[in-house]
Amino acid sequence: MKILPIVPLNRVLKLLLFLLFPVFLMAQRNDPNEDLRKLQFALQIINYAYVDSVHEDELVETAIVEMLKELDPHSIYIPKEDLQRANEPLQGNFEGIGVQFEILKDTIVVVHPLPGGPSEKLGIIAGDKIVKIDGEDVVGKLVNNQFVLDHLRGKRGTKVSVSIYRKGKKNLLDYVITRDKIPINSIDAVYMIAPGIGFIKLNRFSLTTTGEFQDAVKKLKSEGMQDLILDLRNNAGGYMAPAIEISDEFLGLGKIIVYTEGMRSKRENFYSTFRGDFESGKLVIMINENSASSSEIVAGAVQDWDRGLIVGRRSFGKGLVQRPYNLPDSSQIRLTTARYHTPSGRYIQKPYKNGVEEYYKDFANRYSRGELVHADSIKLPDSLKYRTGNGRTVYGGGGIMPDVFIPWDSTFLTDYYLDVRRNNIVNPIVSEYIDKNRQYLLKEYPDFASYNSNFTVGETLMELFFKAAGDADMEMNEEEFTISEPLIKAQIKGLIAQKLYDITSFYIIANEMDPEVTRTIRIIQDDSQFQELTR
Repeated sequence: MKILPIVPLNRVLKLLLFLLFPVFLMAQRNDPNEDLRKLQFALQIINYAYVDSVHEDELVETAIVEMLKELDPHSIYIPKEDLQRANEPLQGNFEGIGVQFEILKDTIVVVHPLPGGPSEKLGIIAGDKIVKIDGEDVVGKLVNNQFVLDHLRGKRGTKVSVSIYRKGKKNLLDYVITRDKIPINSIDAVYMIAPGIGFIKLNRFSLTTTGEFQDAVKKLKSEGMQDLILDLRNNAGGYMAPAIEISDEFLGLGKIIVYTEGMRSKRENFYSTFRGDFESGKLVIMINENSASSSEIVAGAVQDWDRGLIVGRRSFGKGLVQRPYNLPDSSQIRLTTARYHTPSGRYIQKPYKNGVEEYYKDFANRYSRGELVHADSIKLPDSLKYRTGNGRTVYGGGGIMPDVFIPWDSTFLTDYYLDVRRNNIVNPIVSEYIDKNRQYLLKEYPDFASYNSNFTVGETLMELFFKAAGDADMEMNEEEFTISEPLIKAQIKGLIAQKLYDITSFYIIANEMDPEVTRTIRIIQDDSQFQELTR
């Protein structure tokens, strides 16, 4: 019988630390060997006397996980089978066939072949349906996202055969695809959002982020950019190095960007260099309650040096630095080893003394306090006040406080719309519509500009929408639908654009009705207001 122990670990957790970091702990304890022997003896007793069979490796893993929970919310254990996938967003690539896909009616549908990837090179196109993998039928209820990842991802250079149904073709199309490295982009959107104003939407800080960002700035400058909006909303962070490098793009030579220190990590300062590509021109960084870690490093450096404005809502508040430690079985611990501080000395980590569960309830607590809609509901003590170079007041102790507060806008959010999201109504109907009308749409709207100007979400699409809502047993609420209709139609139009053109197209449409973006553009366009806010 397999036993998964759930036990109070108490002293066992502390003793297990010796097993993981004996050299480190020898400097802290007089006789670590005594504690190691005690732990080993306890495990021997369990193996010898426990009522059922046990798996010692699972006991150890449980101990590690529970031990790390006692430290802080960001020290974590990653099993070896999960490590590669956990690293992919940070490494900026994965190995596979290079398609963005979705499961539609138990069928794998190609949303986009990734540019330059092996699938695109072979001629696989958006809308293709993968019905066989290595000769095995892959249509049915067993097909889910994990199934697709397990079968289509693999080591670079390995091959996988797929059979594809393509509308208009009588027979299945057979392909043998050689897997390769596939990039994961850090930037979702790059475009001129208004005359002279560039817009960059950054979703993570990975190994490829700095290069992507520099390319984006060059592109926008070639299109006449003088001022920049950097959207870090919902960017949960990633590696520290690209955050430092992107901050360096905005600051002149020799300015401290961030410094780190811990009980066993001496203070380390990180300075800007002479290589900034956007050291002049108005800069606004957008943040919200989900902007964390590396996002807060960039926002803190820009704010403390009065280089630009931070707009939005108080950020997440993660000021802890993790370092990876590999374990003998190829699993990994990411252990908090230092705290980081902004140039003015701010430590922006929010409290975590009440445990991990309460820590991650912070968003709900902010909502219940009214913080998301009322700036004056945020109460911070004077002890957390700091000063920028220009003498402006900034705060530590729980995230980056924006220079301009923009409340959470719930104008179009109703229970009906939330049900639409929860039941995934929009995505399947968009896929069905494009599957039937792709050639017509591309002929009628050969580029995004013509699509955005002339395409409207009409009766055909709304009939599909209402049918899908009915099939999901959603109760119709006319009043709430009327309130949310503009948002629903914008989402439909944006997703069609994304599937026909690229993800930037989606953000262009979404930003047109985003009050936070609209307000940010107005701030940049008002010279006197911008100068007043940065003094």
